Amino acid sequence: MAAENSKQFWKRSAKLPGSIQPVYGAQHPPLDPRLTKNFIKERSKVSTVPLKNKKASSFHEFARNTSDAWDIGDDEEEDFSSPSFQTLNSKVALATAAQVLENHSKLRVRPERSQSTTSEVPASHKVIKSSSDAQLSRNSSDTCLRNPLHKQQSLPLRPIIPLVARISDQNASGAPPMTVREKTRLEKFRQLLSSHNTDLDELRKCSWPGVPREVRPVTWRLLSGYLPANTERRKLTLQRKREEYFGFIEQYYDSRNEEHHQDTYRQIHIDIPRTNPLIPLFQQPLVQEIFERILFIWAIRHPASGYVQGINDLVTPFFVVFLSEYVEEDVENFDVTNLSQDMLRSIEADSFWCMSKLLDGIQDNYTFAQPGIQKKVKALEELVSRIDEQVHNHFRRYEVEYLQFAFRWMNNLLMRELPLRCTIRLWDTYQSEPEGFSHFHLYVCAAFLIKWRKEILDEEDFQGLLMLLQNLPTIHWGNEEIGLLLAEAYRLKYMFADAPNHYRR
Repeated sequence: MAAENSKQFWKRSAKLPGSIQPVYGAQHPPLDPRLTKNFIKERSKVSTVPLKNKKASSFHEFARNTSDAWDIGDDEEEDFSSPSFQTLNSKVALATAAQVLENHSKLRVRPERSQSTTSEVPASHKVIKSSSDAQLSRNSSDTCLRNPLHKQQSLPLRPIIPLVARISDQNASGAPPMTVREKTRLEKFRQLLSSHNTDLDELRKCSWPGVPREVRPVTWRLLSGYLPANTERRKLTLQRKREEYFGFIEQYYDSRNEEHHQDTYRQIHIDIPRTNPLIPLFQQPLVQEIFERILFIWAIRHPASGYVQGINDLVTPFFVVFLSEYVEEDVENFDVTNLSQDMLRSIEADSFWCMSKLLDGIQDNYTFAQPGIQKKVKALEELVSRIDEQVHNHFRRYEVEYLQFAFRWMNNLLMRELPLRCTIRLWDTYQSEPEGFSHFHLYVCAAFLIKWRKEILDEEDFQGLLMLLQNLPTIHWGNEEIGLLLAEAYRLKYMFADAPNHYRR
């Protein structure tokens, strides 16, 4: 009986658990194209079917195909010591082992071929480290030869930015750090900030296209409402607010171990190491302790929402910006123990107050049932249906709900979709816009979605669409891409914000 059930299970499940399968939306192909030979054959058979008979691979179809893969009943009744199970495992193991040994032996006995491959591209000096890299290089060169116009239409070649990219103002286009225009803008900022009463409207206008790194800390304090416009009051205000924050620490932080605060502190303690895990700065124990204090104090001072996952990400831009006030080099690898205690206290207090000002404007995103996020996701759906009906209908065809990908965009303000350097540049504009984080962010999300319309329309199943939307290739983005995104978002806002009936269907 157990053997029959196991046979039925494997017969029902076309794909074996743990076997190598093509991943839709992956940025790189499998190491060996022969591993996907059967998959290619299946796809070629499917492609011969007329388009009108091809059914949409929707969420419900995806769920039906995978719902019984690990059925509890099957697990309970299976006899893993049965001969059929052992035979199946041994065949798979032997075939996989033989394939791996063959691949390694071929790579070792053909060093001359790899050397000739690298010598074919002396201009780029790129050393190809694997057969998959070689295949990618050959494919890309063949494509460029076949389609000379395609290269002109695509984005220009840019220097590769490492995965743990520079947090400071680095353009992905490789532009010089300080041009004549940027020096002029920096001087304009310094004049505004040094005036007796800073003109905040003029400061917002200058900050919209980006704030120079040298004056960003004080500019952010002013735009967030943390500092007064009057220069004479700023020093006393900073001193008073910083003392007030550390008064909260003395008053409340010891209560983190009390029963009614244990759950909050435990969740914060779990989430902190997950905050930008690829940037060493945020993995330092001292930095994580600072984040824990900031988030815990904010949570207990805002009982209507408390701590919600995602708020931990919102501290990082403020922390990096205020840290850059004391650090000239790039901060992602900086050891904060080299700073004095007073500097660290100033960075911590300023990060807390500026984050609090931000969250005051979007707190309904984090109250019970998160109604603010649900309203924004619904508004995004309505907006996309009017500006790009083809993309909207494509989502409907494959039963992709906006909440499945846009919830994170609203909850984390696109911080999980963009490198941190891009988030900082984006927030320059958000703080310059009236209701930037609560209102303008909607149009940025719409522009961000439509930016990938070609890739979205190329995906023709539910799984592929979600994989794409949750892993968008923005790691090499810089100020140039963010500037274009913000320009498109402003255009959408200009068309739709004050015209709710515009293009109404």
